[in-house]
Amino acid sequence: MAKAAMNSHARALYSLAVIQFNGSGGTKSDKDLRAGVALCARAAFLGHIDALRELGHCLQDGYGVKQNISEGRRFLIQANARELAAVLSTNAAARQLVNSNLQSQLRYVAATGCPLLSDFGCNVPAPEPHPASRFLTEWFTVRSGSLDSGLRLCSHAGCGRPETRKHEFRRCSVCGAVNYCSRACQALDWKFRHKAECAPVERWLDEDGEDDGEDDGDRE
Repeated sequence: MAKAAMNSHARALYSLAVIQFNGSGGTKSDKDLRAGVALCARAAFLGHIDALRELGHCLQDGYGVKQNISEGRRFLIQANARELAAVLSTNAAARQLVNSNLQSQLRYVAATGCPLLSDFGCNVPAPEPHPASRFLTEWFTVRSGSLDSGLRLCSHAGCGRPETRKHEFRRCSVCGAVNYCSRACQALDWKFRHKAECAPVERWLDEDGEDDGEDDGDRE
């Protein structure tokens, strides 16, 4: 993966960024947030949409980089513009759905000035998972013994990344029932699925101190 990243493979760069954000394969103290941001920025420059979305959240939250809310929002808008363009260029049925959504959103924007794109109000169909992500999800789901006891897959259906230690991924602090390897996966799963399912429960206890305990709501 590192060799692919050195050759400017955007997906490899982003995967390495997630590894740095989580300290995967090591302990919580092995996280390197600044390295994760740098790898995200490189992948985003090469056109990787999830990396661009991740970078936007990092800037908005001050996660591994000096907080800059307006710049983070700009990156999130760019990510969603690319997401929308990809949908419109590849799928006729999706184009029709997006166009109908845009009509209602345009009326809403005229009244409120709210941005159009999916993280900000315009619903687009969930993107097809990458074949490698589908393989990982199927592999660990079918072979339940392939993951050590207590380890979890990222809850975003389009991801497929497994934990390398207990509580490596962040849980939803509202329900505690789902977990994510990255802010990009968290935002996408909230938009496409978890928003309709999340229900508050009594605050769950973090016995190992590994979760960051961030809310799972609309943070864009």
